[in-house]
Amino acid sequence: MGRRTPRATIRGAVAAALFGAVAALPGLPAAAAGAASGSGYAFDPADRSLTAAATSADAGLLEPGAGYRSTLPPSGKTYYRLDLEAAPTAYVAVTAVPPAGSDVAVTDGVRVALQDADSHYCSTDTASFGAARSARPITAWGVRQADHGRSACRGAGTYYVVVERLRTSSSPAADDTFDLELTAATEPALQEPGPTSAPDAWNSASPAPQPGTPRALRGGAGFATAAPMGQGVWSATAIPGQTLFYKVPLDWGQQLSATAELGSTRQNGSGLVAGALGLSLYNPVRGPVADATANYGGSQKSAALAALPPVDYRNRYAVHDTVSGMRFAGSYYLAVHLSSRVAERYGDGPFALTLRVRVEGAPRQPGPGYAGGSTPKDVFRVTDRDRQAAAAAGSLTGGLPTGTAGAAGAAGDPAAAGDGTAMRALAAGGIGTGTLLLAVLGGWAVVARRRASASAQTRVSAQKPTA
Repeated sequence: MGRRTPRATIRGAVAAALFGAVAALPGLPAAAAGAASGSGYAFDPADRSLTAAATSADAGLLEPGAGYRSTLPPSGKTYYRLDLEAAPTAYVAVTAVPPAGSDVAVTDGVRVALQDADSHYCSTDTASFGAARSARPITAWGVRQADHGRSACRGAGTYYVVVERLRTSSSPAADDTFDLELTAATEPALQEPGPTSAPDAWNSASPAPQPGTPRALRGGAGFATAAPMGQGVWSATAIPGQTLFYKVPLDWGQQLSATAELGSTRQNGSGLVAGALGLSLYNPVRGPVADATANYGGSQKSAALAALPPVDYRNRYAVHDTVSGMRFAGSYYLAVHLSSRVAERYGDGPFALTLRVRVEGAPRQPGPGYAGGSTPKDVFRVTDRDRQAAAAAGSLTGGLPTGTAGAAGAAGDPAAAGDGTAMRALAAGGIGTGTLLLAVLGGWAVVARRRASASAQTRVSAQKPTA
């Protein structure tokens, strides 16, 4: 095979070092790892496969801290099992992903119920495709709240997650099987009991949209590949039918506001597309919090989330989702969807999007005083790594508009969605791509020179006549 030269060693080392460094960075798009589905949604490559069960007796186990990939048939209920202790509060999020191009009606969707072993309902939630009538990832969740006043759903034991389709469409496409992504998490009890009512008052005035010049920030194709972002104004492009995911770290006491804007088009077209632009907010366990939509007629439109309260443990005792969902610190997810029906009137795009994100209030520490750790770890707190990733968002694009040199991602390419995230994470650590290359090359060059020098000295020594 021949002896490997120092130059070949350097090339191989650089390739291996770069591949390993990028692969280890947070936010690497799952699509790049081959995890994107036919719908364009990027499932977490770490998801475990779990067979959908038609009865509770056959239900597969969901372990908190893990993610699962399953399927949902067109009709009937699908069961999954949770084994829970008495103290923690448990959350299960179910993301339903229809095949791309599926014909869906306004009220088509999914229902998720969490039940105890005696069929008592701990919670029930539904998610539908809405006025956009566009096939897209939709998420509903189940909650077993340990400190709830009801006697049911409070003890240790077996619980069941029951998922079923909501169907009103009679078209053949309604018979499509949906893919599912399921995640489970547990939240520890408090060290000391606290108030059991929601805060009486908070600033509910709608804030003005965040001003500023947009910086390019390509969204991810799923929760697992959501692009980190912080306060600012961000630009991206999307094609009809595409959903972009972002995540914003919010600490205790901080208040989020977000607006999505869909730019005007030069394409010839006419007519109004209902619900063309959708903006949805999910909490750190992917529980739905709020959403907003805007119709589109070819000129610019915006969709703004309703006023949200500051993050507070006590919000969970509120009635409305927009308050109760803001119950813990962590990374909150923003999902922006462009209806597939936009293409019918205004072409395939791409279309320009602008996201205006505002985070108000200083982080309030410490948190509520948990008696233990969460599963998964750190899901209910903001880490330094989260802050660094959000602060570095868009830093390598130089603020260029999406579509120009240096912009992250290619419009309409799910595999490219979020592909600037890995490089931004390098910037967050203070290491640019060129710096990394130089460092690796320099290090291996030194090693190669030392080895070559040692080899030469050995040869010289071997050639010297012995006394």
